[in-house]
Amino acid sequence: MLNPSDPRFTAKTRVATPGDVAESVDLFLHRAAGAVSDNTLRARKADLAIYASWCGKRGLMPIPTDDATLAAFVDDMSEIRAPATIRRYVASITAAQKALGHGGTLSNAKVQLALQRIHRRKGRRQTQVRGLTWALRQRLLEASGVRLIDVRNRALVAVAYDGMLRRSELVALELSDFVEELPGYATLLVRWAKTDPEGCGAAVYLARDTVALVQAWLHRSGIGDGRLFRSLTKGGKIGDSLHPSQVPRIFKEMARRAGLPKDVVDSLSGHSARVGAAQDMVASGIEMPAILQAGRWKTSVMVNRYGERLLARRSGAAQLAKLQRRE
Repeated sequence: MLNPSDPRFTAKTRVATPGDVAESVDLFLHRAAGAVSDNTLRARKADLAIYASWCGKRGLMPIPTDDATLAAFVDDMSEIRAPATIRRYVASITAAQKALGHGGTLSNAKVQLALQRIHRRKGRRQTQVRGLTWALRQRLLEASGVRLIDVRNRALVAVAYDGMLRRSELVALELSDFVEELPGYATLLVRWAKTDPEGCGAAVYLARDTVALVQAWLHRSGIGDGRLFRSLTKGGKIGDSLHPSQVPRIFKEMARRAGLPKDVVDSLSGHSARVGAAQDMVASGIEMPAILQAGRWKTSVMVNRYGERLLARRSGAAQLAKLQRRE
């Protein structure tokens, strides 16, 4: 329960009942349904459950919250969670506050100071997932077998790499989005994306070898419409769709089959193909505007983060070392 002597709280701090907590969270989820992606809604629900539980143990009102309560939550979470996770918690709480008409919280001075304390103590740097680069892509493809699931997985990896697709974008592809062009390449319509929630759509390029892998999958599977990539049972029965959570599992299983070290396998994620393609573009000297267009980014922030080690080799220090013949 709330300790009145705790200096982080004030007389204005509201006390919650279990009914208050459930009602406010459920109302937000109801209002947010359809306005954000299913993945975002699931994340918001999980984050709010953590915050509601923390508030419930102290008899505090999670929504509407006050600055002292949220700042105290941030301070407590800093002992057990990464800075990026805590920022996501605060973003979820802020979204719920706004949706329920209670205003924002991210700009509040107490909350900002609490976040700054975490960043000064732990830093803001996030762990980088391993990029599924061209070399790694080839290892995965060459080590796969001849089963139907292997044919699907080869096509899935190749499309993810060429299209620089997030896992949610990859599993949402429809067969009608795949358009073959002459002389052998194809374009793929990405109808929805994390940065395109209203579905303006964007066309991405698929090279000839990727098109051949997709054609092999379609021929073996007999898929004529609907989702491009589907689930498969052990008996080879084809489902209607593929869940996004299966994408990193597929990457990891292919890496294990290729005999890659455990640390490589464990560091692969559903984002790895997107990261790896960006890193290969940076390494190949492709200009930033072309990389941004291919990855559908509006700024170079993520490209710089993915390719920071490669970009360091082109820095002023690296160029100076070459001029001084120290390379």
